[in-house]
Amino acid sequence: MFAARSSARPTFKSLIWRIVFLHIVAVAVVAIFLPLVLFWLLNSEVDQLHRDAMRAQAEVLAERIVPQADGSLTFNLPDSLRGLYSEAYGRYLYDIRDEDGRVLFSSRRKSGDFAPPRLSETISGAGVSRVIEGKTVRIRVAEDLSHRDVIIDDIISNFFRRVGWITIPILLVLLATDIIIFRRAIAPLWKASEEASNIGPARTDIRLPTEQIPREIMPLVTAVNQALDRLEDGFRVQRQFTADAAHQLRTPLAILRTRIETLHDGAARQALHADIESMSRIVAQLLEIAELDTLVLDPGETADLRAVCTEVVGSIAPFALAQQKDIALKGADAPVLIHGNAEMLQRAIFNLAENAIKFTAKDSSVDVEVGEDGSVRVRDCGPGIADAERDLIFQRFWRADRQRSDGAGLGLSIVRGVAEDHAATVAVENLPGGGAEFTLRFRLAEGGGDVASKMARH
Repeated sequence: MFAARSSARPTFKSLIWRIVFLHIVAVAVVAIFLPLVLFWLLNSEVDQLHRDAMRAQAEVLAERIVPQADGSLTFNLPDSLRGLYSEAYGRYLYDIRDEDGRVLFSSRRKSGDFAPPRLSETISGAGVSRVIEGKTVRIRVAEDLSHRDVIIDDIISNFFRRVGWITIPILLVLLATDIIIFRRAIAPLWKASEEASNIGPARTDIRLPTEQIPREIMPLVTAVNQALDRLEDGFRVQRQFTADAAHQLRTPLAILRTRIETLHDGAARQALHADIESMSRIVAQLLEIAELDTLVLDPGETADLRAVCTEVVGSIAPFALAQQKDIALKGADAPVLIHGNAEMLQRAIFNLAENAIKFTAKDSSVDVEVGEDGSVRVRDCGPGIADAERDLIFQRFWRADRQRSDGAGLGLSIVRGVAEDHAATVAVENLPGGGAEFTLRFRLAEGGGDVASKMARH
Protein backbone atom coordinates (compact mmCIF):
# COMPACT_ATOMS: atom_id res chain seq x y z
CA MET A 1 0.00 0.00 0.00
CA PHE A 2 2.75 2.44 0.94
CA ALA A 3 4.86 1.69 -2.13
CA ALA A 4 1.89 2.11 -4.45
CA ARG A 5 0.94 5.41 -2.88
CA SER A 6 4.50 6.71 -3.07
CA SER A 7 4.98 5.77 -6.71
CA ALA A 8 1.64 7.30 -7.70
CA ARG A 9 2.73 10.76 -6.59
CA PRO A 10 6.49 11.39 -6.90
CA THR A 11 7.78 14.35 -4.94
CA PHE A 12 11.10 16.16 -4.66
CA LYS A 13 12.12 17.09 -1.13
CA SER A 14 15.06 19.13 -2.34
CA LEU A 15 14.30 22.71 -3.33
CA ILE A 16 17.16 22.67 -5.86
CA TRP A 17 15.99 19.46 -7.52
CA ARG A 18 12.44 20.78 -7.55
CA ILE A 19 13.53 23.90 -9.45
CA VAL A 20 15.82 21.90 -11.78
CA PHE A 21 13.06 19.42 -12.60
CA LEU A 22 10.54 22.14 -13.37
CA HIS A 23 13.12 23.94 -15.52
CA ILE A 24 13.79 20.72 -17.45
CA VAL A 25 10.08 20.32 -18.11
CA ALA A 26 9.77 23.93 -19.23
CA VAL A 27 12.81 23.71 -21.52
CA ALA A 28 11.63 20.41 -22.97
CA VAL A 29 8.24 21.86 -23.82
CA VAL A 30 9.81 24.94 -25.39
CA ALA A 31 12.38 22.80 -27.25
CA ILE A 32 9.57 20.75 -28.81
CA PHE A 33 7.15 23.50 -29.73
CA LEU A 34 9.59 26.23 -30.74
CA PRO A 35 11.17 24.28 -33.65
CA LEU A 36 7.73 23.22 -34.83
CA VAL A 37 6.54 26.82 -34.86
CA LEU A 38 9.71 28.05 -36.57
CA PHE A 39 9.53 25.24 -39.13
CA TRP A 40 5.93 26.10 -39.94
CA LEU A 41 6.75 29.78 -40.27
CA LEU A 42 9.76 29.04 -42.50
CA ASN A 43 7.73 26.77 -44.78
CA SER A 44 5.01 29.39 -45.00
CA GLU A 45 7.55 32.01 -45.98
CA VAL A 46 9.14 29.72 -48.63
CA ASP A 47 5.72 28.83 -50.06
CA GLN A 48 4.78 32.50 -50.22
CA LEU A 49 8.01 33.35 -52.04
CA HIS A 50 7.40 30.49 -54.50
CA ARG A 51 3.84 31.61 -55.23
CA ASP A 52 4.98 35.20 -55.76
CA ALA A 53 7.71 34.02 -58.15
CA MET A 54 5.30 31.85 -60.12
CA ARG A 55 2.74 34.64 -60.33
CA ALA A 56 5.41 37.05 -61.54
CA GLN A 57 6.42 34.59 -64.27
CA ALA A 58 2.78 34.15 -65.30
CA GLU A 59 2.40 37.92 -65.63
CA VAL A 60 5.51 38.06 -67.79
CA LEU A 61 4.08 35.35 -70.07
CA ALA A 62 0.75 37.18 -70.24
CA GLU A 63 2.50 40.17 -71.74
CA ARG A 64 3.77 37.95 -74.59
CA ILE A 65 0.23 37.12 -75.80
CA VAL A 66 -0.60 39.31 -78.81
CA PRO A 67 -4.01 39.53 -80.60
CA GLN A 68 -4.06 39.30 -84.40
CA ALA A 69 -6.26 41.13 -86.91
CA ASP A 70 -8.36 38.01 -87.57
CA GLY A 71 -9.18 37.73 -83.82
CA SER A 72 -6.72 34.92 -83.08
CA LEU A 73 -3.98 35.06 -80.45
CA THR A 74 -0.29 34.46 -80.85
CA PHE A 75 2.27 33.73 -78.17
CA ASN A 76 5.77 35.04 -78.73
CA LEU A 77 8.14 33.48 -76.19
CA PRO A 78 11.52 35.24 -76.36
CA ASP A 79 14.67 33.20 -76.79
CA SER A 80 15.79 34.17 -73.28
CA LEU A 81 12.86 32.23 -71.82
CA ARG A 82 12.70 29.30 -74.19
CA GLY A 83 15.47 27.43 -72.44
CA LEU A 84 13.80 28.04 -69.04
CA TYR A 85 10.60 26.27 -70.17
CA SER A 86 12.23 23.64 -72.35
CA GLU A 87 11.59 20.01 -71.64
CA ALA A 88 15.33 19.45 -71.50
CA TYR A 89 15.60 21.78 -68.55
CA GLY A 90 12.49 20.26 -67.02
CA ARG A 91 12.08 22.71 -64.15
CA TYR A 92 9.33 25.12 -65.27
CA LEU A 93 6.10 24.54 -67.17
CA TYR A 94 3.53 26.93 -68.54
CA ASP A 95 0.01 26.38 -69.80
CA ILE A 96 -2.24 28.99 -71.49
CA ARG A 97 -5.95 28.17 -71.88
CA ASP A 98 -9.07 29.98 -73.03
CA GLU A 99 -12.22 30.43 -70.96
CA ASP A 100 -13.54 27.04 -72.10
CA GLY A 101 -10.43 25.30 -70.86
CA ARG A 102 -8.92 24.56 -74.28
CA VAL A 103 -5.15 24.65 -74.41
CA LEU A 104 -3.91 27.50 -76.56
CA PHE A 105 -0.21 27.32 -75.83
CA SER A 106 1.85 24.99 -73.68
CA SER A 107 5.47 24.19 -72.91
CA ARG A 108 4.60 20.50 -73.39
CA ARG A 109 4.41 18.94 -76.75
CA LYS A 110 1.39 16.82 -75.86
CA SER A 111 -1.87 18.17 -74.55
CA GLY A 112 -3.36 16.77 -71.40
CA ASP A 113 -3.28 17.42 -67.71
CA PHE A 114 -1.07 20.21 -66.58
CA ALA A 115 0.62 17.98 -63.99
CA PRO A 116 1.51 14.48 -65.14
CA PRO A 117 0.52 11.78 -62.65
CA ARG A 118 4.07 10.88 -61.83
CA LEU A 119 4.87 14.52 -60.98
CA SER A 120 1.57 15.59 -59.39
CA GLU A 121 2.99 15.59 -55.85
CA THR A 122 6.10 17.62 -56.71
CA ILE A 123 4.70 20.24 -59.10
CA SER A 124 3.41 23.51 -57.66
CA GLY A 125 2.51 26.77 -59.35
CA ALA A 126 0.28 29.80 -59.67
CA GLY A 127 -1.81 31.46 -62.35
CA VAL A 128 -3.24 34.75 -63.50
CA SER A 129 -6.19 35.65 -65.74
CA ARG A 130 -6.20 38.31 -68.44
CA VAL A 131 -8.87 39.66 -70.80
CA ILE A 132 -7.39 40.18 -74.31
CA GLU A 133 -9.65 41.58 -77.01
CA GLY A 134 -12.72 40.47 -75.10
CA LYS A 135 -11.36 36.96 -74.56
CA THR A 136 -10.51 35.60 -71.12
CA VAL A 137 -7.17 33.84 -71.01
CA ARG A 138 -5.74 32.01 -68.04
CA ILE A 139 -1.98 31.61 -67.76
CA ARG A 140 -0.61 29.04 -65.35
CA VAL A 141 3.07 28.57 -64.49
CA ALA A 142 4.38 25.64 -62.42
CA GLU A 143 7.68 24.46 -61.03
CA ASP A 144 8.91 20.95 -60.48
CA LEU A 145 9.88 21.11 -56.79
CA SER A 146 12.13 18.10 -57.12
CA HIS A 147 14.48 20.26 -59.25
CA ARG A 148 14.01 23.58 -57.48
CA ASP A 149 17.08 25.65 -56.68
CA VAL A 150 17.57 27.00 -53.13
CA ILE A 151 16.79 30.71 -52.85
CA ILE A 152 18.71 31.23 -49.63
CA ASP A 153 19.10 35.00 -49.79
CA ASP A 154 15.38 35.68 -50.19
CA ILE A 155 14.43 33.21 -47.48
CA ILE A 156 16.85 34.61 -44.93
CA SER A 157 16.05 38.26 -45.56
CA ASN A 158 12.27 37.76 -45.44
CA PHE A 159 12.39 35.29 -42.56
CA PHE A 160 14.24 37.60 -40.18
CA ARG A 161 12.22 40.61 -41.28
CA ARG A 162 8.88 38.89 -40.69
CA VAL A 163 9.66 36.27 -38.03
CA GLY A 164 12.74 37.48 -36.13
CA TRP A 165 10.60 39.44 -33.65
CA ILE A 166 9.29 36.18 -32.21
CA THR A 167 12.39 35.90 -30.00
CA ILE A 168 11.12 38.74 -27.79
CA PRO A 169 7.85 37.07 -26.75
CA ILE A 170 9.74 33.80 -26.33
CA LEU A 171 12.04 35.43 -23.78
CA LEU A 172 9.07 36.99 -22.03
CA VAL A 173 7.34 33.61 -21.87
CA LEU A 174 10.47 32.04 -20.40
CA LEU A 175 10.69 34.84 -17.82
CA ALA A 176 7.06 34.36 -16.83
CA THR A 177 7.65 30.60 -16.65
CA ASP A 178 10.62 31.13 -14.32
CA ILE A 179 8.52 33.33 -12.04
CA ILE A 180 5.75 30.73 -11.89
CA ILE A 181 8.27 27.97 -11.22
CA PHE A 182 9.89 29.80 -8.31
CA ARG A 183 6.53 30.79 -6.86
CA ARG A 184 5.36 27.19 -6.87
CA ALA A 185 8.67 26.02 -5.43
CA ILE A 186 8.59 28.39 -2.45
CA ALA A 187 4.82 28.23 -1.87
CA PRO A 188 5.30 25.89 1.17
CA LEU A 189 7.64 28.48 2.71
CA TRP A 190 5.02 31.21 2.29
CA LYS A 191 2.48 28.98 3.98
CA ALA A 192 4.89 28.36 6.86
CA SER A 193 5.53 32.11 7.25
CA GLU A 194 1.78 32.81 7.39
CA GLU A 195 1.42 30.24 10.16
CA ALA A 196 4.38 31.74 12.01
CA SER A 197 2.74 35.19 11.98
CA ASN A 198 -0.12 33.77 14.07
CA ILE A 199 2.17 32.55 16.87
CA GLY A 200 1.99 34.63 20.05
CA PRO A 201 1.68 34.38 23.82
CA ALA A 202 -2.00 33.51 23.45
CA ARG A 203 -1.40 30.95 20.64
CA THR A 204 1.65 28.93 21.61
CA ASP A 205 0.07 25.75 20.24
CA ILE A 206 0.68 26.67 16.56
CA ARG A 207 3.48 24.85 14.76
CA LEU A 208 5.01 25.39 11.33
CA PRO A 209 3.70 22.91 8.75
CA THR A 210 6.18 20.30 7.50
CA GLU A 211 4.21 19.04 4.50
CA GLN A 212 6.02 19.63 1.17
CA ILE A 213 8.81 21.55 2.91
CA PRO A 214 12.07 21.20 0.88
CA ARG A 215 14.82 19.04 2.37
CA GLU A 216 17.17 22.03 2.72
CA ILE A 217 14.62 23.96 4.82
CA MET A 218 13.34 21.03 6.90
CA PRO A 219 16.07 21.25 9.61
CA LEU A 220 15.22 24.91 10.19
CA VAL A 221 11.47 24.23 10.40
CA THR A 222 12.07 21.30 12.75
CA ALA A 223 14.32 23.39 15.00
CA VAL A 224 11.74 26.20 15.13
CA ASN A 225 8.97 23.75 16.05
CA GLN A 226 11.13 22.23 18.79
CA ALA A 227 11.88 25.71 20.14
CA LEU A 228 8.15 26.45 20.14
CA ASP A 229 7.55 23.23 22.08
CA ARG A 230 10.02 24.37 24.73
CA LEU A 231 8.46 27.83 24.87
CA GLU A 232 4.99 26.36 25.25
CA ASP A 233 6.21 24.18 28.11
CA GLY A 234 7.72 27.25 29.77
CA PHE A 235 4.50 29.23 29.37
CA ARG A 236 2.51 26.32 30.74
CA VAL A 237 4.72 26.03 33.81
CA GLN A 238 4.53 29.79 34.41
CA ARG A 239 0.75 29.88 34.08
CA GLN A 240 0.34 26.86 36.32
CA PHE A 241 2.63 28.40 38.94
CA THR A 242 0.67 31.66 38.92
CA ALA A 243 -2.63 29.86 39.31
CA ASP A 244 -1.33 27.49 42.00
CA ALA A 245 0.31 30.32 43.95
CA ALA A 246 -2.88 32.38 43.86
CA HIS A 247 -4.98 29.44 45.01
CA GLN A 248 -2.55 28.60 47.81
CA LEU A 249 -2.52 32.20 49.05
CA ARG A 250 -6.28 32.32 49.44
CA THR A 251 -6.36 29.93 52.42
CA PRO A 252 -3.67 31.71 54.51
CA LEU A 253 -5.33 35.05 53.82
CA ALA A 254 -8.68 33.71 54.99
CA ILE A 255 -7.09 32.33 58.18
CA LEU A 256 -5.24 35.60 58.76
CA ARG A 257 -8.44 37.59 58.36
CA THR A 258 -10.15 35.39 60.98
CA ARG A 259 -7.34 35.80 63.47
CA ILE A 260 -7.28 39.57 63.01
CA GLU A 261 -10.87 39.67 64.23
CA THR A 262 -9.63 38.53 67.66
CA LEU A 263 -7.40 41.58 68.13
CA HIS A 264 -8.57 44.13 70.69
CA ASP A 265 -6.77 47.11 69.14
CA GLY A 266 -9.30 48.57 66.72
CA ALA A 267 -6.85 50.77 64.82
CA ALA A 268 -4.45 47.90 64.29
CA ARG A 269 -7.27 45.62 63.28
CA GLN A 270 -8.51 48.14 60.70
CA ALA A 271 -5.02 48.62 59.23
CA LEU A 272 -4.49 44.87 59.01
CA HIS A 273 -7.88 44.47 57.35
CA ALA A 274 -6.84 47.00 54.68
CA ASP A 275 -3.62 45.07 54.07
CA ILE A 276 -5.53 41.80 53.82
CA GLU A 277 -7.96 43.30 51.33
CA SER A 278 -5.08 44.59 49.22
CA MET A 279 -3.42 41.18 49.23
CA SER A 280 -6.72 39.51 48.38
CA ARG A 281 -7.12 41.88 45.44
CA ILE A 282 -3.65 40.96 44.17
CA VAL A 283 -4.42 37.26 44.49
CA ALA A 284 -7.69 37.72 42.61
CA GLN A 285 -5.86 39.59 39.84
CA LEU A 286 -3.25 36.83 39.59
CA LEU A 287 -6.06 34.32 39.13
CA GLU A 288 -7.58 36.54 36.44
CA ILE A 289 -4.24 36.63 34.62
CA ALA A 290 -3.96 32.84 34.81
CA GLU A 291 -7.45 32.50 33.36
CA LEU A 292 -6.66 34.96 30.57
CA ASP A 293 -3.55 33.02 29.60
CA THR A 294 -5.64 29.90 29.03
CA LEU A 295 -8.74 31.58 27.61
CA VAL A 296 -9.93 30.39 24.18
CA LEU A 297 -12.78 32.51 22.86
CA ASP A 298 -15.64 31.07 20.88
CA PRO A 299 -15.65 32.99 17.53
CA GLY A 300 -19.44 33.10 17.59
CA GLU A 301 -19.80 34.35 21.19
CA THR A 302 -21.31 37.82 21.57
CA ALA A 303 -21.89 40.17 24.48
CA ASP A 304 -23.89 43.34 25.08
CA LEU A 305 -21.28 46.01 25.78
CA ARG A 306 -23.88 48.38 27.20
CA ALA A 307 -25.11 45.76 29.69
CA VAL A 308 -21.55 44.91 30.71
CA CYS A 309 -20.72 48.55 31.44
CA THR A 310 -23.99 49.01 33.35
CA GLU A 311 -23.11 46.10 35.62
CA VAL A 312 -19.56 47.39 36.13
CA VAL A 313 -20.73 50.90 37.08
CA GLY A 314 -23.32 49.48 39.47
CA SER A 315 -20.84 47.22 41.22
CA ILE A 316 -18.04 49.79 41.57
CA ALA A 317 -20.25 52.77 42.53
CA PRO A 318 -20.01 52.07 46.32
CA PHE A 319 -16.21 52.07 46.05
CA ALA A 320 -16.30 55.45 44.28
CA LEU A 321 -18.75 56.98 46.77
CA ALA A 322 -16.63 55.78 49.70
CA GLN A 323 -13.78 57.88 48.30
CA GLN A 324 -16.04 60.92 47.75
CA LYS A 325 -16.04 60.47 43.97
CA ASP A 326 -18.79 59.83 41.45
CA ILE A 327 -19.03 57.47 38.47
CA ALA A 328 -21.48 57.90 35.59
CA LEU A 329 -22.52 55.79 32.60
CA LYS A 330 -22.97 57.64 29.31
CA GLY A 331 -23.33 56.93 25.62
CA ALA A 332 -25.58 54.45 23.86
CA ASP A 333 -28.93 53.67 25.46
CA ALA A 334 -29.53 50.56 23.35
CA PRO A 335 -27.67 47.23 23.32
CA VAL A 336 -24.31 47.24 21.54
CA LEU A 337 -23.48 43.69 20.49
CA ILE A 338 -19.80 42.83 20.07
CA HIS A 339 -17.75 39.66 19.68
CA GLY A 340 -16.49 38.65 23.11
CA ASN A 341 -16.92 37.01 26.48
CA ALA A 342 -19.08 39.07 28.84
CA GLU A 343 -17.23 37.97 32.01
CA MET A 344 -13.80 38.86 30.64
CA LEU A 345 -15.10 42.18 29.28
CA GLN A 346 -16.51 43.00 32.69
CA ARG A 347 -13.13 42.37 34.32
CA ALA A 348 -11.29 44.61 31.87
CA ILE A 349 -13.73 47.52 32.18
CA PHE A 350 -13.87 47.09 35.97
CA ASN A 351 -10.08 47.43 36.14
CA LEU A 352 -10.19 50.56 33.99
CA ALA A 353 -12.91 52.09 36.15
CA GLU A 354 -11.15 51.14 39.39
CA ASN A 355 -7.87 52.62 38.14
CA ALA A 356 -9.67 55.85 37.13
CA ILE A 357 -11.36 56.16 40.54
CA LYS A 358 -8.01 55.76 42.32
CA PHE A 359 -6.35 58.58 40.40
CA THR A 360 -9.22 61.04 39.86
CA ALA A 361 -9.53 64.00 42.19
CA LYS A 362 -11.98 64.06 45.07
CA ASP A 363 -15.44 65.49 44.39
CA SER A 364 -14.97 64.73 40.68
CA SER A 365 -16.55 62.14 38.42
CA VAL A 366 -15.36 59.19 36.35
CA ASP A 367 -17.27 58.78 33.08
CA VAL A 368 -17.78 55.44 31.37
CA GLU A 369 -19.05 56.09 27.83
CA VAL A 370 -20.32 53.31 25.54
CA GLY A 371 -20.13 54.03 21.81
CA GLU A 372 -22.36 52.53 19.13
CA ASP A 373 -19.19 51.61 17.23
CA GLY A 374 -18.20 49.05 19.89
CA SER A 375 -15.94 51.35 21.93
CA VAL A 376 -15.73 52.06 25.66
CA ARG A 377 -14.14 55.26 26.96
CA VAL A 378 -13.23 55.71 30.62
CA ARG A 379 -12.36 59.32 31.55
CA ASP A 380 -11.01 60.62 34.85
CA CYS A 381 -9.98 63.99 36.30
CA GLY A 382 -6.58 62.86 37.50
CA PRO A 383 -3.03 63.98 36.68
CA GLY A 384 -2.97 62.20 33.30
CA ILE A 385 -0.33 59.87 31.87
CA ALA A 386 3.18 61.00 30.98
CA ASP A 387 4.19 60.32 27.38
CA ALA A 388 7.13 58.17 28.48
CA GLU A 389 4.85 55.94 30.56
CA ARG A 390 2.08 55.23 28.03
CA ASP A 391 3.61 51.91 26.98
CA LEU A 392 4.87 50.99 30.44
CA ILE A 393 1.55 51.25 32.27
CA PHE A 394 0.25 48.06 30.59
CA GLN A 395 3.19 45.95 31.81
CA ARG A 396 2.65 43.57 34.71
CA PHE A 397 3.73 44.82 38.13
CA TRP A 398 4.74 48.25 36.79
CA ARG A 399 3.88 51.23 38.98
CA ALA A 400 4.87 54.86 38.51
CA ASP A 401 4.96 55.36 42.29
CA ARG A 402 6.68 52.42 43.95
CA GLN A 403 5.78 53.79 47.37
CA ARG A 404 2.05 53.26 46.83
CA SER A 405 0.71 50.14 48.53
CA ASP A 406 -2.83 50.13 47.09
CA GLY A 407 -2.00 48.01 44.05
CA ALA A 408 0.53 45.72 42.41
CA GLY A 409 0.38 47.12 38.87
CA LEU A 410 -1.72 44.25 37.46
CA GLY A 411 -5.00 45.97 36.59
CA LEU A 412 -3.98 47.54 33.26
CA SER A 413 -2.06 44.43 32.21
CA ILE A 414 -5.34 42.52 32.61
CA VAL A 415 -7.04 45.13 30.42
CA ARG A 416 -4.44 44.64 27.69
CA GLY A 417 -4.71 40.85 27.99
CA VAL A 418 -8.49 40.98 27.51
CA ALA A 419 -8.06 43.31 24.52
CA GLU A 420 -5.55 40.96 22.87
CA ASP A 421 -7.77 37.93 23.41
CA HIS A 422 -10.68 39.79 21.78
CA ALA A 423 -8.63 41.19 18.87
CA ALA A 424 -9.44 44.64 20.27
CA THR A 425 -7.32 47.74 20.77
CA VAL A 426 -6.62 49.76 23.89
CA ALA A 427 -5.32 53.33 23.78
CA VAL A 428 -4.74 56.14 26.26
CA GLU A 429 -4.50 59.90 25.80
CA ASN A 430 -4.57 62.95 28.02
CA LEU A 431 -7.61 65.21 27.97
CA PRO A 432 -7.23 68.97 27.24
CA GLY A 433 -8.84 69.91 30.55
CA GLY A 434 -6.80 67.44 32.59
CA GLY A 435 -7.15 63.77 33.27
CA ALA A 436 -6.76 60.70 31.07
CA GLU A 437 -9.04 58.81 28.71
CA PHE A 438 -8.67 55.06 28.12
CA THR A 439 -10.40 53.69 25.02
CA LEU A 440 -11.21 50.05 24.27
CA ARG A 441 -12.43 49.22 20.75
CA PHE A 442 -14.09 45.87 20.06
CA ARG A 443 -15.41 44.24 16.91
CA LEU A 444 -19.13 44.72 16.41
CA ALA A 445 -21.20 41.59 15.99
CA GLU A 446 -23.39 41.35 12.91
CA GLY A 447 -26.20 43.84 13.34
CA GLY A 448 -24.78 45.12 16.64
CA GLY A 449 -24.52 48.73 15.53
CA ASP A 450 -27.88 48.64 13.75
CA VAL A 451 -29.69 47.67 16.95
CA ALA A 452 -28.25 50.65 18.82
CA SER A 453 -29.06 53.07 15.98
CA LYS A 454 -32.68 51.92 15.72
CA MET A 455 -33.23 52.09 19.47
CA ALA A 456 -31.72 55.58 19.59
CA ARG A 457 -34.07 56.88 16.89
CA HIS A 458 -37.12 55.54 18.68
